[in-house]
Amino acid sequence: MHHIGFFVCPNHRILDLAGPLGAFEEANILIEGDAYRLTVISECGGIVVGSSGVPIHTQPFRDAAFDTVLFIGGNIGPFQNPDVIAAAKELVAGTLRVASVCSGAFLLAETGLLDGRRATTHWRLAPELQQRYPQIRVETDRIFISDRNVWTSAGISAGIDLALALIETDHGTEIARNVARELVVPYRRSGGQSQFSAMSQMEPQSDRIRMALAFARDHLSEPLPIERLAEAARLSVRQFGRAFRSQTGETPAKAVERLRVEAACVRLQSGSEPIEQIAISVGFSDPERMRRAFVKLHGHPPQAIRRAGRRSCLHMTRTEICEASCYRP
Repeated sequence: MHHIGFFVCPNHRILDLAGPLGAFEEANILIEGDAYRLTVISECGGIVVGSSGVPIHTQPFRDAAFDTVLFIGGNIGPFQNPDVIAAAKELVAGTLRVASVCSGAFLLAETGLLDGRRATTHWRLAPELQQRYPQIRVETDRIFISDRNVWTSAGISAGIDLALALIETDHGTEIARNVARELVVPYRRSGGQSQFSAMSQMEPQSDRIRMALAFARDHLSEPLPIERLAEAARLSVRQFGRAFRSQTGETPAKAVERLRVEAACVRLQSGSEPIEQIAISVGFSDPERMRRAFVKLHGHPPQAIRRAGRRSCLHMTRTEICEASCYRP
């Protein structure tokens, strides 16, 4: 049985704990026999009160050995406590797989395990994580990142995405997909997906339309005609087209184009990959088609987005980056 320890400190965020814990619990229900032993741990054990005021009973971290340890996010103040840091260092030294949820990356950083690795955290905290620990390659706009045996995730609900990815690693795609279905969450947002999403503003009410959007996000590089999206939603083409338009205000074709522009925007800002290569990888048939889509949606061609991204590394706040990238002047 795979033993997972969820390390919490005072003022932890309850959803950072409950989200992944619930995903692993659901995996236990679906798999005959327990797949995971789940233990909430802390430096000294006993009752630990989270930021919501809810008390959580914990075991001392030395009471057992763990196959995986998740450092749960919350107020970063306790992560500077020397005794907490010593406990974290002892845990990572004896554990094969280590992960953090949201601001838990700050405690993981204190152990030195993130040095030279890629990592992420909640977008609001990412600049501070990079400033405090310049030896880490912080990627601000990622849902989760796996760098060998070390995993980090963004905030709040991203902990569920992280847990699903870990379950998939341990037990395969089908089990992870079934866990997502039971939790009524998309299977699954890829780690490289942006923490922000223009599509989230549409907020479709139907699970079937959300399924189609999740399918499109995961298959952007492939052809996505309405027939394929309707199949993903388990609706006829006619039913799907009507329902999609009424719930999102977009046609399926325009929504897919918006998703592709969004994915391309992240890659333009975060690297030096050729624009032609980005266009093909996110599903545009050629760079000119991508250029037209960018101008239509943002008022800027891809080259302007890349220039804004480069300037932001030196001079711009996150708000200015978003304004430069996503809105017309």
